[in-house]
Amino acid sequence: MIDKLDATLRFHQEALNLRARRQEVLSVNIAHADTPNFKARDFDFSSALTQAVERGRQSQSLPMAGTSARHLVAAPGGAADAELLYRTPAQSSVDGNTVEMDVERVNFADNALRYEANLTVLGSQIKTMLAALQQ
Repeated sequence: MIDKLDATLRFHQEALNLRARRQEVLSVNIAHADTPNFKARDFDFSSALTQAVERGRQSQSLPMAGTSARHLVAAPGGAADAELLYRTPAQSSVDGNTVEMDVERVNFADNALRYEANLTVLGSQIKTMLAALQQ
């Protein structure tokens, strides 16, 4: 049972970390909308989440043991490891900038909304678990 709780919380942790990382990437794109030759970047959220969850499953099967109190605990990769890809613009610009503000704004708002939805679902699941424990 603890494994299922851990897997659920790990999934939400990875999803929130990736959403936060994507928000940073989109923010950089928006900030550089007027920078000549800037190339807009993004990553595939669903594949990055799948990879992060798989890495979590693999790290569960082979846990590392610290042999000294001075060892650092290594966290599995996740949001920082998401492969950034270049976005292909629908319409090219004269200065070589590939940031399309309408696309960036829509992606930014969509990502923020999904982040909030993820927080809401996670909060609801935690409340349900607490209610089950109190009975």
